[in-house]
Amino acid sequence: MTTFDVLLRGGQVVDTDGIHHLDLALRNGRIAARLAPNEPAEAAHIVQVGGRFLLPGLVDAHVHLREPGMTWKEDFASGTLAAIAGGVTTVLVMPTDDPWTASAADFKAKRALAEGRIFCDVGLQVAVGRDHSELAELANLGATSFEIFTSDVPPDFLHASTADLQAAVEAVRAAGGMVAISPGDQSVLDAELARLTPGRSTAADFVRSRPGHAEAQGIARAILAAATVGAPIHIRQSNSRQGMATYRRLRDLADVSIETSPQCLMFTSSDYARLGPPAKASPPWRDVADREAVRTAVADGVIDIIVTDHAPHLMIEKLTQAEDFVAVPGGFPGVQTLLATLLMLVDDGLIGLSDLARLAASRPAERFGLGSRKGRLQVGFDADILVLDPDRPTVIRGSDQLSKAGYTPFEGLSTSFSLERVFLRGQEVPKHEMSGKTGFVGMAQGLVVMAER
Repeated sequence: MTTFDVLLRGGQVVDTDGIHHLDLALRNGRIAARLAPNEPAEAAHIVQVGGRFLLPGLVDAHVHLREPGMTWKEDFASGTLAAIAGGVTTVLVMPTDDPWTASAADFKAKRALAEGRIFCDVGLQVAVGRDHSELAELANLGATSFEIFTSDVPPDFLHASTADLQAAVEAVRAAGGMVAISPGDQSVLDAELARLTPGRSTAADFVRSRPGHAEAQGIARAILAAATVGAPIHIRQSNSRQGMATYRRLRDLADVSIETSPQCLMFTSSDYARLGPPAKASPPWRDVADREAVRTAVADGVIDIIVTDHAPHLMIEKLTQAEDFVAVPGGFPGVQTLLATLLMLVDDGLIGLSDLARLAASRPAERFGLGSRKGRLQVGFDADILVLDPDRPTVIRGSDQLSKAGYTPFEGLSTSFSLERVFLRGQEVPKHEMSGKTGFVGMAQGLVVMAER
């Protein structure tokens, strides 16, 4: 009889097509077999999971870890520790650090910084600037995406015109990379910002500066560029009813996917009065009709991926600019709360556990070149496994957050589930009391993963 390393007995395995009563056998960091309940098998270590749900480890495809250059906000160690504590076993790291990750030298330096200091697996994304000469080398190095920005970024990375956008998409396609586009309209942003009184602005001003129609125009230009060039693209953070309507109408023209985030499914612009500057991020929260349009798109399967856009700043950085909301640094922690907030959507009936596995595990893994090893509990895949207890609630608290920022806009919200165990490539991540916080810690055993081309 074959001997396995680990055998998880008595679980309910969550696949994208349903939930199955199965035992999972692990060997050499991968799932070696899916066995009928109590099917005879030998293993060095048997874990009785007693009817718990077994989910694939989550893949957060939009994370800012602030290293290099801004490590007082976050770094590879703190951000990936927060991730694994929340059930995110793979993070895909955005390139907007200091310096931006845009060249082969930048990529190699960032990879060297990560190695040996990460608690979950990490993929690196790169920014597309004016110089396209190194895109093929970056694809060969394993970049999981090539990020194209259409507004609100430094001039060297701004693709404000349709011609610039299309040229960048074509260059990435030629290099064999996956294009990701942040939708917007720089002309609308410039016009709205010009109307503001210098040094004084409100949350309402911030919302008006990035209206839904600008997002919709960005989505339309992205899809039309992809259709013209014949390139697969992914559209970043979207949360407006106009954006959703545009995407629904045009998505069949190209190979395209789109993301949103838990905060866009839960909050509206009225919540800024309660949560203040710490809750500022882009895109801005909008009105109830916008939120409901995005929730409907999730329920309908129109939204492909849910991400966090984890982008921490220290609280003092947020509050210093409180009188000028537009100038408040954008972004807040989210990677540790992704699973919990998605489970709230399960509690609400908006999605099921199988939908959660698709939106935050299998689909992001597939879209960003990790689909043969991440995001599913299938034979041959990495044994990244979450064990969920459906009978023990979880309350989100800022005091439990392991990000350097140490706060969360989801403070006090709860789900009926709790995360009981985490396995990363077959190794259980131990729990430990650390500085008064209960979290998953252990050896920094994460890997820098390469996209498959």
